[in-house]
Order: sequence, then C-alpha cells, then structure tokens
Amino acid sequence: MMSENISELRQDLVTGEWIVVATGRARRPDDFAKAKHPITSQPPETCPFETLHENAQAIYTAEGKRFLPDGGNRVELDGTWWLKVVSNKYPAFGQGECAVEHAVGPYRFQDGVGVHEVVVTRDHARSIAEMSPGEVAVIIRAYRDRYLALKEEGCVEYISIFHNHGADAGASLEHPHSQIIAISVIPPDISRSLAGSGGYFARTGKCVHCTMIEFDAIDGSRIIYENQDFTVSCPFAPRQAFEVRVFPKRHTPYFETLTEREIALAGDALHQAVARLGRALAGPAYNFFIHTAPTADGQSVAHYHWHLEIIPKTAVWAGFEIGTGIEISTISPEAAAEFLRGILL
Repeated sequence: MMSENISELRQDLVTGEWIVVATGRARRPDDFAKAKHPITSQPPETCPFETLHENAQAIYTAEGKRFLPDGGNRVELDGTWWLKVVSNKYPAFGQGECAVEHAVGPYRFQDGVGVHEVVVTRDHARSIAEMSPGEVAVIIRAYRDRYLALKEEGCVEYISIFHNHGADAGASLEHPHSQIIAISVIPPDISRSLAGSGGYFARTGKCVHCTMIEFDAIDGSRIIYENQDFTVSCPFAPRQAFEVRVFPKRHTPYFETLTEREIALAGDALHQAVARLGRALAGPAYNFFIHTAPTADGQSVAHYHWHLEIIPKTAVWAGFEIGTGIEISTISPEAAAEFLRGILL
C-alpha cells in the first residue's frame, strides 16, 4: 500500500528501525537490470549545475559572503556566485502529514516529510580535495547556515549533511555537490551512536569521543593531522580501510554551534583529510557525513560530541559483511594513518 507522497518511512517490525521507500523517485523493476553503474561524466554545457536558475535558499561568494534570496539578487544575476543552496529537483522527502503513523496489517509507516536541498559549488570538475582550505570553509559555513534555518522548520527531528564523491560513492553527477536532508525521525545509525555515547557517559561520567581524542593525542599512532580546534585521525575500529574522522576539540553535541574561527579551521581539517586521501589512494570515491545531535529540544544529549566521518570506497561488502554487519578492514588504522601522515600537500 503506497501513498501519493514523495516517499514513505517504513518501520522494520523486528528492529524498529526506519527505512525510506522513495516513491517519488519511482523506477520500474526492469530499470535495475539496465545500468550497473551511474554515468557521472558530463560536459559542462549539459550539466544542470552549471547555470542554476532555481530560487536559491542562499548564495555565497568565494570569500564566504552570504546573500539571501530577495527576488533578484545582483550577485546571482551577475553570475559571480561561488556556492548556491537550492531545493533538490528530485527530493527524497517532501510535504505530507508530520509524524502521523499509518498501519498496514502488522506494519507501520509515515509520510516521508522533510526538506531536501543541494549545496553546489561553481567549478564543474574541481573537487573538495582540489579546493583551498578557505573555499572548503565556505562549504562548511553553508552547511551551518542551512542547518540553523532548517532546524526551525516543523517536523524536523534530524538534519543529515553529506557529500558523495564518485560514482561508486553514489554521486549521480560529476559536478561537486553536497546534500542536506531534514527529516522527521532520528536515523538508526544516530540512535545507536547516541545510545553508545550515553551508555559510556553513564558508566564513566565522561564523553566517549573526548576520551578517544585525548588518548589518540597521547598515543599518536592514528593521528593524521591537527590544528588548534580540530583533529583528523583514523578510528581504532574502522568500518572501511582508510576511514578518517574529523573531530572538534571543543566538546559540543551540536554542529550548528560552530564559531567563525572554528568554521575556518574545520575547512582546513576537512581539506587536509580529503586531499591526503585523494593523493594516497589515487582519487578514490568516498562519502563524508556529519553526525550531530538531533534538533528536538529537551533531549538529554550533553554526552554527545559531533564529528565528521569520511569513508573511502576501498572495498565492497560481501556475504560476511552483509550477513553479520561486521566489517573487515584489510589494513590497520595505524598503518593507514602513518601512510596518510606522510602525504605531502
């Protein structure tokens, strides 16, 4: 039983976790047998991101100056924009009844209510690894600004910010872009992360992420790079070979509390991470995403510590990984970090 909405949130009867059935992105069953890999190489003249005419939620110059839409913004008309945030033409979430559960036999589902935006940088083929730290900081500033705006929307429980680079990472277009999706439920991975950090705090009275940051700073074997406010490291228990995480040194559950100074240094840290991965692994496909506390007021999440995770596509999940949920990494994070530290930018 499908609704007329863009998507449905369906709840697994065993685990209680939510999955999305994107009915608005409808594909025929035989479509899945046609193309094994998405085609992302596209000349600039046919790229939909080259000339964006949609109403922008925000426009930025390369220096980070922000313009809000006013019906005819000069920086947009002059074609001097460097970054734009626009609504996704093919959203995974849209309008509907907020958090109203429906039943089909023993199963439950909700309308896929939310907001889906795209963060587009101007250059057609210049990836984040090839940008300057200052330009990467503009991207992070756009993430923060849109997060602050979207958290005020109704029905928003969590805001997912992510970037897909390369066809194997799910990028449907070659032109660099990130996505921001505001949804009405807390995702399973976030729920597990919150529960794990909450359990550690209950046992020790300490933030689990602060504990890891402090120990890794002393041990040093998994540290790749650090500046005044951020550390870049390979996690002790990686899900993928060469997985990298970027942590703020200041403890806060909330990504949106980034200061202007921290935005600049976050740009430096993220640039270091993806540029080193790019050179070390000859331009791998990768995903990065931000894990932050949910937006809902009144939740006890003081124990949480927001961070950014980067997962390069260095392996394909096979039967053991899919069947057990246990990842196999073919290089130790200590060896991976040592290799990445040695990369000259």
